[in-house]
Amino acid sequence: MTAVSSVLLLLSLAACCYTLFAAARVRRLDLRAHRVPGAAPAVSILKPLYSDEPGLYENLASFCAQDYPGHVQIVFGVRSPHDPAVEVVERLIADLPGRDLQLVFTAGVSTALNDKVANLVGMAPHASHDVLIVADSDIAVANGYVATTVAELSGPGVGLVTWLYRGVPMRGVWSRLARMAIDYHFLPSVLVGRSLGLAHPCFGSTMALTRETLTRIGGFEAFGQHLADDYAIGDAVRRLGLEVAIAPGVLAHACTERSWRELVDHELRWARTIRAVDPAGFAGSLLTHPLPLALLAVCATGLTGLAWTAVALAVASRLVLQRQVDHTLHIRRDAWWLAPARDALSFAIYIGSFFVSVVHWRGRAYQVRPDGTLFPVREPRS
Repeated sequence: MTAVSSVLLLLSLAACCYTLFAAARVRRLDLRAHRVPGAAPAVSILKPLYSDEPGLYENLASFCAQDYPGHVQIVFGVRSPHDPAVEVVERLIADLPGRDLQLVFTAGVSTALNDKVANLVGMAPHASHDVLIVADSDIAVANGYVATTVAELSGPGVGLVTWLYRGVPMRGVWSRLARMAIDYHFLPSVLVGRSLGLAHPCFGSTMALTRETLTRIGGFEAFGQHLADDYAIGDAVRRLGLEVAIAPGVLAHACTERSWRELVDHELRWARTIRAVDPAGFAGSLLTHPLPLALLAVCATGLTGLAWTAVALAVASRLVLQRQVDHTLHIRRDAWWLAPARDALSFAIYIGSFFVSVVHWRGRAYQVRPDGTLFPVREPRS
């Protein structure tokens, strides 16, 4: 057996151990919702929007159906009055008279390269209250979401609250593959990283903070050149000596990928982002790919029994993790036959991210600098 084959076998076995540990962490995931233990301050929710997407109306409506005793204002921001999201928001406002819902147009307000941040810069002056919640458009929430978020934000030393999320496929095989990446790779990795003290996440699914904290970190404009604006905001809050708390529970993230290219572009951008903000952690995530490593060991060892045993262990460990995720999150197991393809694609994305410096986002191409900031690429994408 060569040195290469021995290393691959050891890596695949280590990856199996990691996968089983991840399953144990998923099993301990706290899904309980908590209520506000007293005062219920008024809240402004900022919803930056771009285009229409499957389930957008329902996702936005879930934020309007909150069981919260305090006042809730929701500001919807779009960059252009011609954005298809405008029609969805106008319909929502018409369907829910009496709610404090406002649509604003933010073009020309900010020069930030990150369109989401530019949108937030334009929306911020319209927020009426001191507690701010920024939430992505593809997130759906339960009616206790605001109450739980505010309760966590009121904790001692907490400067920002974020939420974990799971995937919800909206259509077709590509969105199912996207959902599996979130549920079976991303979420377990975050839980393992947090349990070992190696991950300090902040997610765009929710970023709740006070206006005072936002001012102290420089406002949204300070993060306009960052690809991972959520990570950068969380890091800035921690530098103030404040905690970024993760609320109990898991939100629903709509997976809307419609094609192979859309899926790959999205996941390459995601992987390249993680590699930029946490290069050591991203390199260590090699151990999240037991099956591809075991198959490489088979190729390297010449189809030995030991290598095939590693493949069997890899398949078994992945099935244990997937079953645990499905059980914990109450997911119907309807796409298990895609699991090998999902694992192969995840490994290909992981390897490919080391050779990608240009990412595509909202029809534009950007160079990603080593510090995670963006630089526009002049050549249009073919």
